[in-house]
Amino acid sequence: MLDIPAKVSESIQINHDTLQDIFHNCVDVVFRPLKLSDQSNILLVYIQELTDSSKLEQIISACMISRDVDRLTQYDTATNFSEIVAKVLKGSTAILLDGKPFAYLADIIAFNQRAINEPTNEASIRGPREGFTEDLKTNLSMIRRKISNSKLKFENHLAGELTNTSFVIAYIEDVVKLELLEEVRTRLQAYHTDQLLDSGYIEEFIEDKSFSLFPQIQNTERPDTVSSSLLAGRVAIIVDGSPNALLLPMTFWAGFQAAEDHYERFLYVSSVRLLRFLLAIMSCLLPSIYVALTTFHPQMIPLTLMLSISASREGIPFPTVIETLLMELMFEGLREAGLRLPKAIGSAVSIVGALVIGEAAVQAGFISAPIVMIVAGTGIASFAFPSYSLALPFRILRFPLLVLGGVLGLYGIAIGIIFIMIHLVTLKSFGMPYLRPVAPLGANFWKDTLIRINKRFVSAQGQGKQ
Repeated sequence: MLDIPAKVSESIQINHDTLQDIFHNCVDVVFRPLKLSDQSNILLVYIQELTDSSKLEQIISACMISRDVDRLTQYDTATNFSEIVAKVLKGSTAILLDGKPFAYLADIIAFNQRAINEPTNEASIRGPREGFTEDLKTNLSMIRRKISNSKLKFENHLAGELTNTSFVIAYIEDVVKLELLEEVRTRLQAYHTDQLLDSGYIEEFIEDKSFSLFPQIQNTERPDTVSSSLLAGRVAIIVDGSPNALLLPMTFWAGFQAAEDHYERFLYVSSVRLLRFLLAIMSCLLPSIYVALTTFHPQMIPLTLMLSISASREGIPFPTVIETLLMELMFEGLREAGLRLPKAIGSAVSIVGALVIGEAAVQAGFISAPIVMIVAGTGIASFAFPSYSLALPFRILRFPLLVLGGVLGLYGIAIGIIFIMIHLVTLKSFGMPYLRPVAPLGANFWKDTLIRINKRFVSAQGQGKQ
């Protein structure tokens, strides 16, 4: 282990050797020594790929004319090597002069980044088309453009001993609850790790119950969603290098709200939200209810329909619960394969695969035709979730409920639903009940949960309270 001094020396040769030892085998770090007209030495240390070359040449020209680097714009000074190394690795240029026990740090960062595009996972029919990128400053500027108020605060933090990743806590002063803000700061201060590459690293650490299937922190790529959440008193965490911002606290109902819900007329939005809730229940319970009714409670099915189901099951070698479980696993496998394959063939493989395998299995007599319809309907319902993270627990819970329905019938499904509801009622996100404002019941639970009321009515209520 090298014995590296903490402070910058007045000798440029000592500083050069020290930085050479620190950046040993770092071929991307450039050391550029220069000799000025008065025969004094100067050293520039930077990473070529992260530096604006035109601005760098301007700095070099200014240094060649005069040793007075103070004329440079946008610079900081550092007297210890740890700060110099951290800044250089982030793209700044370190300028060391002979006889000065500090370094100038010029902010001339320039690197290629992804253009601002619409998020593919949160596409909206109506509303803004911009989404976050991997650049922290760009993401903050998009939020600042929407909320042009000095009460919007961005607290900068650093995490990851090896990655030195910057992240920001965003909130609106006098709107956010101080208890929530302090709780967020406390949990983040306890976050110690060697690496922070995405907001998902923080999410798993600071959430209330890591072993819960249900997400307790919302993630989004949309600046308008973050802005509206901040205006509602929530806190956002934005990580450099990640296009996904974290919003907390999160309620169960937030996962059913799409980006355009506040841009469309309230009658349409309310109808669609009710449809989403119905489809969510369908995606979780449809296979298990079908298995329970056909296996244990056939008397609850109309006679004509039951005769049709029985006729289609003639010659099927598996019990209903087994063939449903096999088809569900096959459908999930095709969906996962479609996500991992290249986009040009991923959708084709998932769609064609489902059609071919389903048709071939029915023709071969391995499964019955009603099962194909049940599984297909369940799959379509699972795609109706605006939040991908909330769709995952419904997809997973479908399988234990299917087993309970195949073993105990409707009684087993009822037991499973009771356990799920107990978990949801006791679950909290940063002190807020997960099912709020439905459980515990709030006076304004109907305003923006199951339905969305007219903004004119909300505005009139707000004026009446003033």
